[in-house]
Amino acid sequence: MPRPKLEIADIFRGYGPAWRQANAGHVSLSQLKVMSAIEACRTEALGGHVAGCAKCGHHHIAYNSCKNRHCPKCQGPAARDWMEARAEDLLPVEYFHVVFTIPAEIAQIAYWNKKAVYGLLFKASAETVTTIAVDPKRMGARVGMTSVLHTSRQRRVFDTTGSALTHHPHIHMIVPGGGLSPDSAKWVACKPGFFLHVRVLSRLFRRLFLDGLMELHRTGQLAFFGDLEGLAAADAFKAWLAPFRKAEWVVYAKPPFGGPEAVLAYLSRYTHRVAISNARLVSADAQTVAFSWKDYRIKSGAPLPGSGLRSTTTRGRQKVMRLATPEFIRRFLIHVLPEGFHRIRHYGLLASSTRKDNITKIRALLCLQGREQATVSGREAEITPLTLREPCPCCGGPMRIIEIFRRGQKPMSRAPPRQQAA
Repeated sequence: MPRPKLEIADIFRGYGPAWRQANAGHVSLSQLKVMSAIEACRTEALGGHVAGCAKCGHHHIAYNSCKNRHCPKCQGPAARDWMEARAEDLLPVEYFHVVFTIPAEIAQIAYWNKKAVYGLLFKASAETVTTIAVDPKRMGARVGMTSVLHTSRQRRVFDTTGSALTHHPHIHMIVPGGGLSPDSAKWVACKPGFFLHVRVLSRLFRRLFLDGLMELHRTGQLAFFGDLEGLAAADAFKAWLAPFRKAEWVVYAKPPFGGPEAVLAYLSRYTHRVAISNARLVSADAQTVAFSWKDYRIKSGAPLPGSGLRSTTTRGRQKVMRLATPEFIRRFLIHVLPEGFHRIRHYGLLASSTRKDNITKIRALLCLQGREQATVSGREAEITPLTLREPCPCCGGPMRIIEIFRRGQKPMSRAPPRQQAA
């Protein structure tokens, strides 16, 4: 795949130093590390190797990738490898997509306390589904799920209609349509095309999340700033939360997927998504960054409500938007996750410690043969490191590593640089 003409790394290298200086003291260490990793990705700063063709002798330099989960260049290969591993866990049943969201006011608190509140969002949503599903009045089964944290609405990370749209943490949950009976003796399927009542899920999720938020406050795990600084007092925080206990929280279930293949297609798009892909970048200078986006709300090139900006239609609903370069960098870094925080988690029957045993049991109950490890095809079994999957660009022959060089070193072999993941 050809390298995009413009990358996030180019913007960080060109305009990141000035932005860091202007925002000194207001940038977290995690955000600084992400910027540094993206800037160094697939450059000689990380080292790499020289690959040579076994047939024609062509060789090129492949620099190492940073493998940072926020890097646009690294997440495509990471998503593919993750999906290959998860394909073995798919069951021949309906799969459902459930989304859990929180009010925008609480999302502001989540931004100040990412690790604590994001963790609570995972825990409360998973507990909600497992509790309702095991209820004999509902499904009466122990279920499993894969949960993915998103911190922005789809394609609105860089929306110019207001900052409220830039940080929107929510959980996307993929759930098989059924579960094991309490005694694990049989597979209990849900009704065709229907998983659980979303209103019932919403009410329980609201209670569990707000109770958990109160506990985080009681144990001193929440920090408040600006206009909400007064919420540090217990009574003030309790009173502030009271209206949210009566409001309707948005939990919704999308129609079931068309089959296991559709589940994989969905997950491959969303599990390793970064704030914005390199392919969407159009241009950048010290003043503005232009990028493409898809407008789902407006059919013409009319001004966006409340933005004072006009979008330029390129084709259909594809448009080009411009942001001030410092603001573009700020919005990208809003979505940097705390170090060590897992944005993909498995619960219930799909929890990592028991997943293989549970899947084997379920397949047996469904009278299906589990996939055998030995059935991996010869082509897959011979896969070598990521960069060597590509054949020689000149003759199509196999490429082999002929030299490895470390960080900061230059290769001994002379070759025109070709940036690939290593």
